[in-house]
Amino acid sequence: METLLAVDGNSLVHRSFHALAGSNLRTADDRPIWAVKGFCSQVLGALDRVGARALVVGFDDHTASERKTRWPHYKATRKPKPPELGDQIARTIELLRAAGVQVVVPAGLEADDVLASAARTAAAAGWQTVILTSDRDSFALIDETTTVLRLINGGVHASPMLSPDRLVTLTGVRPEQYREYAAMRGDTSDNLTGINGIGEKTAARLLAAFGTVQAAFDDVDAGGAAVAAALGRACVAKLADAEHRAAFARNVEIMTMRTDLALGLDLAGGGSGCLPLDPDSVSGALEEFELAGIRMLALRLLADAPDPEPALVARQPADRNHTPRVPAAVAAPAAGPQWVGDTLF
Repeated sequence: METLLAVDGNSLVHRSFHALAGSNLRTADDRPIWAVKGFCSQVLGALDRVGARALVVGFDDHTASERKTRWPHYKATRKPKPPELGDQIARTIELLRAAGVQVVVPAGLEADDVLASAARTAAAAGWQTVILTSDRDSFALIDETTTVLRLINGGVHASPMLSPDRLVTLTGVRPEQYREYAAMRGDTSDNLTGINGIGEKTAARLLAAFGTVQAAFDDVDAGGAAVAAALGRACVAKLADAEHRAAFARNVEIMTMRTDLALGLDLAGGGSGCLPLDPDSVSGALEEFELAGIRMLALRLLADAPDPEPALVARQPADRNHTPRVPAAVAAPAAGPQWVGDTLF
């Protein structure tokens, strides 16, 4: 089964922006580019790890939000993006499109909606999907054909690949329960208050005992004997509270992702979104954005370009006392490139 890599663009650029700010990497005209390079390195690492044959990257529409229009409190407490972050998100989109990568910025919607639609599209085409993100929202999309590669400290190759069974081990809930689990818990980063007094542990216990939150609500409405036995009498009062129920229902709506977006993917025909990309487009885009240092890796993973000539350093038999000789012409200077996480600087 072929694999589609669906990437949460905002999540990865945002993570790289903060993680790599110390490098202060800039172009010749002094425009910041460290988050762009970090993003590219993460995506290339994921392509290498999962062997994807198609790629789609989703970004939030920063000009409008259907969710914020309908629910003004949604993300209302977030501070404005630093100008350098917004600039690097825009430059990442420009670079990807110049390279021929399928990029989707859905009008009024978010990257999460692109990921959910990508998983649905891939499954319909007989493909599997790996979602690359640093957020937890996509856990609700995990199923038999969709896994989540959640980027954490340590980089792509040290990050967990979450299947249905692994999600249960991690959270105590099944993927189809995850949205209700998150809606009970709430999300302070999105300014979403859940059921006050019910955190992750209690939410997981409730779903393990009742399967759904509605089943627990029904028991409470009938007297709450089962909820009291499983979770305590205090939990009965929390689930009976009308404001708590309204917050839960509102969170479920907000957290529900669109799965019907037209992403322009042509998985069956090997067209839009599929790899390999045109090598000249990939190379030209990286040169234009002054990221030539990752060009060979990008060409291999995005354009199926062959590896360069055999390494100048010959492979040697394992010998702890042997130090490979590096020809002077290719020896790295003392102040040469350094790896920061998954990014080569």
